[in-house]
Parts: sequence; structure tokens; C-alpha cells
Amino acid sequence: MYGRHPLADAGRIIHAMLTDQLAHFAPRLYIELTGQTGRGASRESAQQIADYFKKCFDEYFQTLEVEPGQIRHYLAGKRILEYGPGDVPGVALLMIAHGADSAVCVDRFPMVSISATNAEVLARLMDGLDEEAKARAASCFQRPGAPASGLCEQRIRYLVKPGGLSGLSNAADLIISRAVLEHVNDLHATFADMRNALSGTGVAVHQVDLKSHGLHRDNPLDFLTWPVLWWSWMYAHKGMPNRWRVNRYRETLSANSLRTTLLKPTVLADQRDIEEVRPYLAAPFRAVSDEDLSWLGFWLVCDKTTQAQGE
Repeated sequence: MYGRHPLADAGRIIHAMLTDQLAHFAPRLYIELTGQTGRGASRESAQQIADYFKKCFDEYFQTLEVEPGQIRHYLAGKRILEYGPGDVPGVALLMIAHGADSAVCVDRFPMVSISATNAEVLARLMDGLDEEAKARAASCFQRPGAPASGLCEQRIRYLVKPGGLSGLSNAADLIISRAVLEHVNDLHATFADMRNALSGTGVAVHQVDLKSHGLHRDNPLDFLTWPVLWWSWMYAHKGMPNRWRVNRYRETLSANSLRTTLLKPTVLADQRDIEEVRPYLAAPFRAVSDEDLSWLGFWLVCDKTTQAQGE
């Protein structure tokens, strides 16, 4: 818990504040030095990365309750917006391969890089497609079928924007993200951006990971004991977890006139961990119920309310 190990706390604060300033003033250098990909720190083969993207793609439609045989019909002509695609737009490629018209990928960090490995990942994704889907995927590159030639912006557009906000209006029929919303600096602004970007019949589906991302010590929830100001100084510019719990997401959805059609946990904390950490919680989390503290991740599906669509 914060405060129980003062010397360790001091060392962590100094190191974290220095790296946070690096991320603030030299984000590209920070990405290069830390080797961030958006998928964690483990080393992966091109095939493992491709398999990960296939899993993500499948899980979006399982969550939306779209049967595999209906995915192409569901995606036909749709415009996709993906928050936080990581260093390679694998899911966007699969969306277009299966019928979507175009995809916009937006991030706060300049992460996308069509390196040799990432070009191989995209090629392996295409290899697993039938001929029709492969032809659609091939059109996503400047030289059709050649990932190393770079992305064709008419198909996949990559934006680096302050706060990771798209700035789009009525431009997305399907909005997706995976383990991204827990990293945004301004949750309200992100959902407002999402609402503005959604078309009248658009749907957003997000997988949110509320775990510590390796920033806890002994208890999976003890990262919630750091005071808000210290946490901000240490992690505000690095895309580390914003620490908001599921109650904050409910409030933010309501404040932005977004209707929740699905909100279900993926991982739950042990009650003993909640009881141990509760006396040490930082101010924003003291009033959070045990039930909401137990949510360590969730799936969210939302759309515009009738009122919002008519505005």
C-alpha cells in the first residue's frame, strides 16, 4: 500500500516522474525506448500477433451476438473507428476484409509502424482469408497486397491526436477498442468524442481492463491507494491506467447520453483483497462499493439514446 514503504515509494516516485516527463516532451522517443506495442511487454512472433488480432476480431462479434456467418452482412459498408490500435492495425484490416468500407484508427501516441515484423503480421492475417476477403484486405495498402508499402488512407486512416480523440462527427457505424479506455486521461471527453463520432444507428463495443497493468505490489488493488496528485505526476503522460472504476464509466455514459445495452464483468477481485485495501484507498475510491471495486475488467456495448439521435 502507498505509505507503508516510504523509501520504496520515494524511489518509485522519482523514477516514474522522470519517465513521465520523457513521455510528455518526447513521446516518440518514449515509445521507442520502452518498445510499447499496445499488447503488453512480452515478445511475440508474427503468427502469435496475427492470432491475437483474430481473437480480438472474433470476440467483438461474440459480444455483439453476431453469428460468424452473419459478420459480412453486419459489416457491409460500415465505417469503423478504433481507439488505440497499437503498433499495427490488424483488427482494422480484418474489419475491412470482412465487409467494412473503411477504418479510422486514432491514438495519442505515434505507435503504428509498418516494420518488417508488422508487415509480416498483416501478410499472415491475409493468408488466413478466403479469396474475396483477401482481395478486400489487399486494397488496404498503397501497393495492393503489399503491407510493406504502407497503408492506403482511403481504407485505413491513422490519426495521432491530443488525448487520443478522433474529432469526427457522424462518421462511424461501429466503434471498437480493447484495453484502451482505462488509459485515457479524460474519460468524459473520450465518451463525448465517441458520441459525436457515432452515426445515428452506430454501436460502440469496448473491452476495458481495470487491473493495475503491473503497477500493484502485494494486492491487485493496492495501486488505488496512491494519492491522485502523486499518480498524476507519475503517470499522466505515459498512458498508464487512469484507475477509474466501473461506477465512473456508468456515470460518464449517462452524462454523454449514451445508452448501455451491455455491461458485464470479465474478471472479479477476491473479497479479501477488497477488505485489505479499503482502509488505504485514495479519495476518489473510498465511496466505491465493494461490488464495483471487484470489477477488474468488463465488456461494454453502447449506442446513442433516442434523445441524442434527435438532437
